[in-house]
Amino acid sequence: MIRRIAAKEMTEMFRDGRFRWASVLLLGLMLVALATGATSSRALAREHAAAQETMRGFWVNQGAKNPHSAAHYGLWVFKPKMPLSFVDYGVDNYTGVTTWLEAHKQNEFTRRPAMDQASVARFGEWTAAAVLQLLVPLLIVMLAFPAFAGERETGTLRQLAALGVPMRTLMMGKAMGLAAALSTVLVPATILGVATLALGAGFGRGTDDVLRFLAMIGAYLLYFVVVLVLALAVSARTTTVRLALLSLLAFWTVNSLVAPRAVADLARRAYPTPSAFAFQAAVQRDTERGLDGHNPADERRKAVEAQALREYRAVTLDALPVNFDAIAMQASEEYANTVFDKHFGDLYNQYRAQNTLTQWTGLLSPLLAVRSLSMGLAGTDVEQHRDFAVQAELYRRGLIKWTNNYFRDNTRTGEWDWKAPPELWARYEPFEYDAPPVSTALRHQGAALLVLAFWVLVSLGLLWRTPAPRVA
Repeated sequence: MIRRIAAKEMTEMFRDGRFRWASVLLLGLMLVALATGATSSRALAREHAAAQETMRGFWVNQGAKNPHSAAHYGLWVFKPKMPLSFVDYGVDNYTGVTTWLEAHKQNEFTRRPAMDQASVARFGEWTAAAVLQLLVPLLIVMLAFPAFAGERETGTLRQLAALGVPMRTLMMGKAMGLAAALSTVLVPATILGVATLALGAGFGRGTDDVLRFLAMIGAYLLYFVVVLVLALAVSARTTTVRLALLSLLAFWTVNSLVAPRAVADLARRAYPTPSAFAFQAAVQRDTERGLDGHNPADERRKAVEAQALREYRAVTLDALPVNFDAIAMQASEEYANTVFDKHFGDLYNQYRAQNTLTQWTGLLSPLLAVRSLSMGLAGTDVEQHRDFAVQAELYRRGLIKWTNNYFRDNTRTGEWDWKAPPELWARYEPFEYDAPPVSTALRHQGAALLVLAFWVLVSLGLLWRTPAPRVA
């Protein structure tokens, strides 16, 4: 019985010209979004790689120089594009793509593409994720709203009730039929996505990229199941086609347009972050006065001086067998690192709290959960950016320590005119980013996974326990 009902629903969908035109239009939009996203991501990946190679060349070829001057010369590092970023840009356009690694400072990221975009970009970017999150649910709503309400108005539902067809059977049959019709859109879209990934960025990390892509497909399919069952449940509980359509359009509007913006504002209010000026001022204050406000820089230097004299059993700094200036600079770097860890850690923890709140509010709007999962699996969320920032900062600290130690061991105190040989700079390995595995991404999306599972269970409950609708 269920199979016959499903076949009947699918046949009616295929005969409906509106469904055919909507499917073609949706596939066309998906193709355009995938093509433009892949082209853009591939171009940006090439630009970032070329810029990174150029900066490495500048560093290696800077010539004979004092090591501390080389540390101030620094270099730029560029965040690579993740293979699945062409599907979902996430926050990449707002977090910045590069940062300057230099002595004494942990700099923020710059070159944010969003700063160069028109104001209309604030309403969202046209990506494959936007099509999947907004247009596919709208298509489901347009297909499912007359499923029960239409048959009630035509009297077909009364006949089915008279024949003793259980509502559970009818619900499952209609759900399967509509899902089969939708598969004619989603299956080609998935094939397009696989082809775009293979021809574009490629599965550079092998199994991990495949797992990310499969997990993303699974998350979106579960989201579509939730929307489909909710739409059928609304249609089964409304008395007219018009009421069913208005109710579902209201749900789509709140879920897709209102909730994301409202929750973003709520998260910023609940977990505010400081302005760039206030953040930098706080870092400067704690670096100069100490984290407790009672350990200023000059007193810290005196303590380092006393320790160095004891360690090398010297009476004066000039009697040290090493360069005390380099020792003092490295001690200052290490204290500054504790300040950076505190302030940048607090900042990213606020971002994490905002994201966690957003994920849990998906209990009211399933789109919020699937959107967070999509960004996390694409490697374009704040957690991925934080991981890159941490690795870049660790590289900076290692580089500065290396230059300070070389200056310390090869000179004496006060020898600022001394220059290291030009071949020295190539000895330090270039920066390479090691992206986290898919398991890490899923761990950061724990709340979103639970919320999506909650909606799936609610949908299964509605599918299994559908009450007999009123037959007016």
